[in-house]
Amino acid sequence: MTPMTFVWIAVGFVLLLLLLWLFPVTLWFQALISGARVSLIQLILMRWRKVPPGTIVQAMIAGTKAGLKLNANELEAHYLAKGHVGRVVNALISADKANIALDFKKAAAIDLAGRDVFEAVQMSVNPKVINTPPVSAVAKDGIQLIAKARVTVRTNIHQLVGGAGEETVLARVGEGIVSSIGSAATHKEVLENPDSISKVVLSKGLDAGTAFEILSIDIADVDVGKNIGAVLQMDQANADKNIAQARAEERRAMAVAQEQEMKAKAQEARAKVIEAEAEVPLAMAEAFRNGNLGIMDYYKFKNIQADTEMRANIAKK
Repeated sequence: MTPMTFVWIAVGFVLLLLLLWLFPVTLWFQALISGARVSLIQLILMRWRKVPPGTIVQAMIAGTKAGLKLNANELEAHYLAKGHVGRVVNALISADKANIALDFKKAAAIDLAGRDVFEAVQMSVNPKVINTPPVSAVAKDGIQLIAKARVTVRTNIHQLVGGAGEETVLARVGEGIVSSIGSAATHKEVLENPDSISKVVLSKGLDAGTAFEILSIDIADVDVGKNIGAVLQMDQANADKNIAQARAEERRAMAVAQEQEMKAKAQEARAKVIEAEAEVPLAMAEAFRNGNLGIMDYYKFKNIQADTEMRANIAKK
């Protein structure tokens, strides 16, 4: 074999591979014998649109064998929209086998919304159990109860787009548990009939506007916590005591202020008395000069003053 012949064989092999890549005859024949309607020209155009023909053909074959009527253009458009073609087709097959009403447009919308449509269909067939975190609530007698619940849910396909998720369901269930325990007269009623919580919570329709349908709510465990009523009473008593002490301190301060004020007034009065007593000799001198006071009157005044001082000294003893 000459070198030129080897070159022509290599070129012919490369051209054959290029033709097989441009004209996916194998995929077209595989779809043909499987009953999937995909033309060779359409497969060639998929190459030009950068859509893998193998993905579309495999999805078409799987759907056709499952009895679904799929359109290659719709699958290609969903792929170009960054969707998961295989996941959508598998979800349609599962929904068809489980007698769940689900069309391609709905499944594609769910997939493009970021939801796992295949997992959603599986959850519709096999419900999921969600464990709530411990929920604390206080009965009317002041005893705290800590409850744990198991919520059995299944996917609501028709509300999957735009519906609230698991966090909303858990929050609503926790709110319902708190409301149910809080309306109980005593904590013993809840401990004796924990199923009453489930009935009250289920009757509130907590799954409205969510992507799930609540099938059952089972109370797994109820523990007794603190005596919140007693703690609140103690706190109230301490608060009342502090208020009373503050008011007593306020009254004491007012009494001290009044006492200081009375002392100041007494000192002021004594100062005035002393000032008045200092003016007595001047007044007496003026009376002597004017002839209004005689010497005998003066001695009588002195006797009276001496008698008054003697009586005061006797009273002090």
